Amino acid sequence: METKNATELEEFVLTGFTYQPEWQIPLFLVFLVIYLITIVGNLGLIAVIRNDPHLHIPMYLFLANLAFVDAWLSSTVSPKMLVNFFAKSKMISLSECMIQFFSFAISATTECFLLATMAYDRYVAICKPLLYPVIMSNMLCIQLIVLSFLGGLLHAIIHASFLFRLTFCNSIIVHHFYCDVIPLLKISCTDPSINYLMLFIFSGSIQVFTILTVLVSYTLVLFTILKMKSLQGIRKAFSTCGAHLLSVSLYYGPLLFMYVRPGSAEADDQDMMGSVFYTVIIPFLNPIIYSLRNKKVTDSLRKILKRNV
Repeated sequence: METKNATELEEFVLTGFTYQPEWQIPLFLVFLVIYLITIVGNLGLIAVIRNDPHLHIPMYLFLANLAFVDAWLSSTVSPKMLVNFFAKSKMISLSECMIQFFSFAISATTECFLLATMAYDRYVAICKPLLYPVIMSNMLCIQLIVLSFLGGLLHAIIHASFLFRLTFCNSIIVHHFYCDVIPLLKISCTDPSINYLMLFIFSGSIQVFTILTVLVSYTLVLFTILKMKSLQGIRKAFSTCGAHLLSVSLYYGPLLFMYVRPGSAEADDQDMMGSVFYTVIIPFLNPIIYSLRNKKVTDSLRKILKRNV
């Protein structure tokens, strides 16, 4: 029995999407196209911002880092998911599983911090326009970006460290398409109470802090916009904030749905759909949202395309 348990600890089975076989090819093609567009879109957005000196300001510096994190998050999850559509064996080693979760935790947490940072940047730009160059200095921008990545790294280290205390002798089947913390806790034969507590304390605190930052920032922005007498100024403010508000709403909705509501065995498929949304769909949508709703980005893209034609 000890030998069997030791062997089981070395591998898991990712069930992935349990659809009928006839759905395999259509779903594979859909997710493949989404992944390719995600990578091209996000890396293209980074290239546009990097190559246009007019975009070398805090707002676009944060946006470039968000695009990088989106490409990272999608690349952590999508390749393995695509392979498993046709793989006879959906096995994943314990080390590979931990690396995938670690990479996912860093990128997903960093995205939360970056979204909060971008909301603060918009607050300063609209509510304190004269002080904006002083407050949002290049040094502060770099510090906020570094702190966002360090926060993501520290959060990932905490949860990965607590995952290593678990044993998985009851089941090696992970009801998910990638190694996430909650599906792993569900199959642990070690009491995962401490892990759930750490998840509640740290993940909950990060979500509450970043959501409050976004809400407070945009509440103050809204009050400032309502005081504006210029219709053009109101339109410009809403245009500047609209893309970010849409991105934040799409990202936090599935996260709150998954991690705030009580878990249950019947909720596995719903959790998987929520995970698809913020690990695959949001990284795909973000470059589209920010590009189409941002005149400076679209103008810069047109100039690059004209030069290369």
